[in-house]
Amino acid sequence: MEDYSTRFQRRAARSVRIANCSGARGDPGYQMRRQVELGDVDFITGDYLAEMNIAENAEAYRSGKHPGYEPFALEGIKGSLHCVAQKNVKIIINGGSLNPKGLAEECVKLVRLGLKVAYVAGDDLYEPVKEEIETKVTAPAHLDSENPNVNLVPLAQTFLDDVSQKYIVSANAYLGARAIVKGLEHGADIVICGRVSDASLVVGAAWYWHSWSDTDYDRLAQCLIAGHLIECSAYVTGANYAAFYEEKMESLIDLGFPIVEVAIDGTLIVCKHEKTNGLVTVDTVKCQFLYELQGNIYLNSDVAAILGEVKIEQAGNNRVKVTGIRGQPPPPTTKLAIFYRGGYQSQVLVNACGFATEQKWQLYEAQIRFGLEKRGLLKAFEVLEFQIIGIREPDPSTQLSSTTYCRLFAQAESQDTIIGLLKTVGEFGMQHFSVGFHLSLDLRTALPLPYVAFYPAIFPQDHLDESIVFLSADGQIECSTNAGHPPRYETVLPRENYESTSPVELRMFGPTKKARLGDIALARSGDKGSNINIGLFVREEGAWPWFRSFLTTGRMKQLMAKDWSDEFFIERVEFPHIWAVHFVIYGCLGRGVSSSSRLDSLGKGFADFIRDRVVDVPQVLMHNCRSGP
Repeated sequence: MEDYSTRFQRRAARSVRIANCSGARGDPGYQMRRQVELGDVDFITGDYLAEMNIAENAEAYRSGKHPGYEPFALEGIKGSLHCVAQKNVKIIINGGSLNPKGLAEECVKLVRLGLKVAYVAGDDLYEPVKEEIETKVTAPAHLDSENPNVNLVPLAQTFLDDVSQKYIVSANAYLGARAIVKGLEHGADIVICGRVSDASLVVGAAWYWHSWSDTDYDRLAQCLIAGHLIECSAYVTGANYAAFYEEKMESLIDLGFPIVEVAIDGTLIVCKHEKTNGLVTVDTVKCQFLYELQGNIYLNSDVAAILGEVKIEQAGNNRVKVTGIRGQPPPPTTKLAIFYRGGYQSQVLVNACGFATEQKWQLYEAQIRFGLEKRGLLKAFEVLEFQIIGIREPDPSTQLSSTTYCRLFAQAESQDTIIGLLKTVGEFGMQHFSVGFHLSLDLRTALPLPYVAFYPAIFPQDHLDESIVFLSADGQIECSTNAGHPPRYETVLPRENYESTSPVELRMFGPTKKARLGDIALARSGDKGSNINIGLFVREEGAWPWFRSFLTTGRMKQLMAKDWSDEFFIERVEFPHIWAVHFVIYGCLGRGVSSSSRLDSLGKGFADFIRDRVVDVPQVLMHNCRSGP
């Protein structure tokens, strides 16, 4: 193990450079090699897990039909080991998924260069959660149950209905960085994780590098946001960027992946390797900062980051500095992602074109509902939605531009209920509306398919048994060290929720003109379990007084229009130094993730839907706008 004096000299010398090679399982293995080859970095981190990854393969893994880990992670390590060893770079990834031990064993087989391999254990709570539900007929509390202002929408509570009959597929707690730090302190070169919190990979690297203590809350909090900014790979270097249309198209192809530099005081700079495509600007960083937040406190197993005073400023070409983050002790609980068999679902796609389209869809829905009522099935569905997608073009120049489609989406506990729906569709197949009715060719999605449903819960941190496990050169367990628990916790208070303090009168800005909200504001949105989050910001300080006064909770409901339901609840906060307003819309995604009925089940398109709404913008503010296409 490296002695303390050596580590102190190193940490006093410079910031640690931490590169990201993956933000989802689809990011190919060569991205890891590129991050090592293209310049100097100290750590490679990779986030291969979305909430669905583990659940999708859980049953196959337990029956011996799936390795349990993410293959792109193994591909990256295979292609990078020589360069990693040569440059003394350490790897920390959560590609272990269901089976971090298995991926660590595969790494040991590849290692011929004296690299030390370890894996993090303790996140998989499948057996204890399953036993609690089956024997005690109880379930952990829902993640949003601690918020007294939120009434969970009915779909979000279906897991609790007759909970003992639910078939659990997976249950994984979100771990922090403690085991990662212990592994690095004991000489690990490759740390394989399962379900650690996405940003904890970066937290662990910087915590170890700078020899922080677990009560250095301000530093840990700033590093938590560093991890948040690069965890989604190219999302901070030009992907999923609201103003992409302002950039040259060729610069957004084959994007460079991000790097974060973290100083000993926690100060962070987001950047990328030189001569790679993409961009790191104040706007790309603001978009990623606002992504998948839960208000102005970012909770993690090791620290809670207080975000209200965040500042984001350009510090050079493709270099952005982030400051103003404060920290406090973490909450006593962590997130627990439970997936269970939800039943069966079906998607039928029906097209219509031309004249009287709206009336056609009204007739079609009435026919199908009549048929289901006749079969005694209408009330048997948990979800039955007739989603009309697209708008026909006036005076269309092609038949396609005259066509919209209906996505008939259904979920039910019984496969027979879904079969009954398909029979009903067939029964009325020749009773369709006037010419223009046609089915999409691919009917495979119409067949009843089993799906797993998501239940986000909370779990006491002190009940976790988190550890770091080292493997010997022959793949056997060499030693295991318990990670322990945070020294103190701080109870989570209800999140802030407020309208703008001292709003200005909108009329004081003078005459207005109709414009899309996106002509004056950028945004990013995403999912948090059952909820959608969206952060919107203006790019000129002069527009901020109007924007914060204009964009109220009531205004967001108006902008959502027919997508708003009184079942939902909205929280609103402001980030005054980056001219941003942030909303969390509770219940908008139903059960969330794989079990959401929304076409945009992860809420990523919600931001540009809101930006596409036409609003009254003061003319005095429009002269500096960079209008979209």
